Amino acid sequence: MILLAGHNSAAGTGSELAGAPTAEAERDIPPAYLRWYLDAVVACPGLPWNVLAAIGKIESDHGRSTAPGVHSGQNTAGAGGPMQFLAATWAAYGIDGDHDGRKDRYNPADAIHGAAHYLCANGAGKGGKRLNRAIWQYNHADWYVRKVLAQAALYAAPTATGRGAVAVRAALRWLGTPYSWGGGGPSGPTYGTAQGAGTKGFDCSGLTQYAWAQAGIRLPRVAADQYNAGTHIPRPQLQPGDLLFFATNPRNPATIHHVGIYYGRGRMIHAPHTGDIVRISQFTGNPYRERQYIGATRPASRTDEA
Repeated sequence: MILLAGHNSAAGTGSELAGAPTAEAERDIPPAYLRWYLDAVVACPGLPWNVLAAIGKIESDHGRSTAPGVHSGQNTAGAGGPMQFLAATWAAYGIDGDHDGRKDRYNPADAIHGAAHYLCANGAGKGGKRLNRAIWQYNHADWYVRKVLAQAALYAAPTATGRGAVAVRAALRWLGTPYSWGGGGPSGPTYGTAQGAGTKGFDCSGLTQYAWAQAGIRLPRVAADQYNAGTHIPRPQLQPGDLLFFATNPRNPATIHHVGIYYGRGRMIHAPHTGDIVRISQFTGNPYRERQYIGATRPASRTDEA
């Protein structure tokens, strides 16, 4: 729970900006919660998303706990909601995370964004000891700081670096977003065209264009054109952020019909097709994807290529 008081010493040394979610994070964190954790830290550069997620795990098992105060009312300490805010703390730091016009500590999107706001106000974005102190402010106990950091370590892979890592994190923010034919671009999800006209979201190349725009690189809009916009990478040298391409005829780039973002461990982040959502999928060992895989590229600016 969040308490209002002065700081004390905290255990551990903290961590730097976290990498991509691990398999444990994907298994344990509900997709909507994962998206909110990733989205909430954008407003606080330097706050590791996995620390925020670890607090959500400890406070309410990501909203799955049936303990008093999680879904309504409050516990004996007066805390309520999935991130266990005291009413006074919520009044000071609450955020309308889902933009529905209300700040509700029982609304997971609001609570998670509010927790990020509170942590940031206490210096969590500074890293190291400042991060530890901010966690301690959340619940005044050294054991709590240690438990949060231990849980956080289970949720994030070693820190990725470079533009590819930026692209991956940008795409992860939109997990669960509807597929929309013709939807999406450098600024985010949009209404699509044809069968996507009534749906705000991304198609496959709209998602990749958005993700790499956040890394400072402008890609063409169509998957087949994106294939020619970067350095071609042998499969054994794939790194997170590389673009994976799939074609009806894997010997003919003109038949490319799908693109995804390499995530690591044989998986990709992509917007699959109408009726689906932005998701993480296995492509290594997937017969359909393996049969249509035509290659991968690593987008680069002209400066990078010089």
